[in-house]
Amino acid sequence: MGTQQVSAPPCARPEAVRHALTAQGLGNRPAAQQWRNLVAVDLSFYTSPLSEEIRDEGRDEGRALGEARGQAKSLLMMLDLRGVVIPDEAREKINGCVDTELLDRWFTRAATATSAEEIFAGE
Repeated sequence: MGTQQVSAPPCARPEAVRHALTAQGLGNRPAAQQWRNLVAVDLSFYTSPLSEEIRDEGRDEGRALGEARGQAKSLLMMLDLRGVVIPDEAREKINGCVDTELLDRWFTRAATATSAEEIFAGE
């Protein structure tokens, strides 16, 4: 009986195959994340399940960050339109927040708040 060989798709580059096999071999070990970080820079040139996974994670993180920034902008705009004074410290806190649920709570409070402190009450 002969041995069966597994072949990569013709479009797969050898580097991408090596990267994917290495990542698969590392499994859930701590070194796996370090490996992903090391090859992430070069993965934009490769098509492999690992590179697609890393790109998807980056896109998801970017979307979440963009959503949070949009919520922060809306919150600050509402306060400005209502004439609520927003100290620099409060503005930085709002702009630095990436928790969309917390930004939602602040936005709800901002609808009736008369000061920036009221937005953060109980946090």
